[in-house]
Amino acid sequence: MPHTADSAIRNVVEATAMMETRMDYLSKAGPAAGAAQQACTAGRRAFGPVAFALAAVLPMTAFAQAWPVKPVRWVVPFSSGGVADIPARIIGQKLSETLGQQIVIENRPGAGGTLGSEAVARAQPDGYSWLVVSNTNVINAALYGKLSYDPVKDFTPVIHFASTPNVLVVHPAFPAKSVKELIEVARKRPKQIFYASSGNGSSQHLFAELFESSAKIEMEHVPFKGSGPAIAALLGGEVSMSFTGMSAVLPFIRTGKLRALGVTTSRRNASLPDVPAIGEQLPGYDATLWLGLLAPANTPREIVARMNAEIVKALKDPAVRKPLVEGGNDVIGGTPEEFGKLFNAELVKWAQIVKSVGAKID
Repeated sequence: MPHTADSAIRNVVEATAMMETRMDYLSKAGPAAGAAQQACTAGRRAFGPVAFALAAVLPMTAFAQAWPVKPVRWVVPFSSGGVADIPARIIGQKLSETLGQQIVIENRPGAGGTLGSEAVARAQPDGYSWLVVSNTNVINAALYGKLSYDPVKDFTPVIHFASTPNVLVVHPAFPAKSVKELIEVARKRPKQIFYASSGNGSSQHLFAELFESSAKIEMEHVPFKGSGPAIAALLGGEVSMSFTGMSAVLPFIRTGKLRALGVTTSRRNASLPDVPAIGEQLPGYDATLWLGLLAPANTPREIVARMNAEIVKALKDPAVRKPLVEGGNDVIGGTPEEFGKLFNAELVKWAQIVKSVGAKID
């Protein structure tokens, strides 16, 4: 029975990928593998022109249909267990089933998310490297004097996963029981209240800077490499408070290990109906965390469209939607173009906020 165009492509791409994997292994095996390495090199030279010729004469949609033929990497530029990591793992698990290849979550925390972002910006645009992003990525564009990558030109928008508030949480031993009381304590003890964040330039850092500016108080910032370590420090009493992603701290709020004083959005969240919005006690304060996915620039649009369609479908699945909503997320979805518009609007918004609060890297 003759092969269809897309199955022929799949065979060639799979063979080429297998050859590349074997070459990488043999290159590390030393001189003893010399003969085998030469044979693989000859095979790669034979397959290369075939793959190139197929790409030239057959529709790109066929390549998108054949993709993926190996595991797909999602880089989360923050630590495991954080507000970006948890939704990525929920969605990634479902996509592993529907795509037939594993979605591998790779945590690359550090430097406010810039290390992981740079890794994807420099990755091959072949559909096997993707970046899980949040407000932090647009904040970095304004906060850092110079980045090694362009946060707009080096990426392609894919989809807006969800939006969620951060939560202002304090250690149970901290005296304040409300935002108003916290502001009173901070004014009496300037620069004596220590707050944790997931890193310099993170949304947690800037949400706190915005709070300080709005309330006209001064606190001390303690940056960590991700939400996980920051939350651990708060639970251990090393710091007094944090503006943390809701999904990461809900279990600790519900068990009384942390006290929630307010959510950062303009209205209350259904997951914490008794916790007021900070804006109720500090008029004008409003900061929403959003999560999404980017691909390296020049990733084939057909592959971007396929990833988008698979995620939209996954977000409608109760097995995915339910835990996201229970974690305090508003599930979004939408098109790459819609996410691109949000991303660009947020660049402008946070550049203005960074300038107005005078935020800088510690």
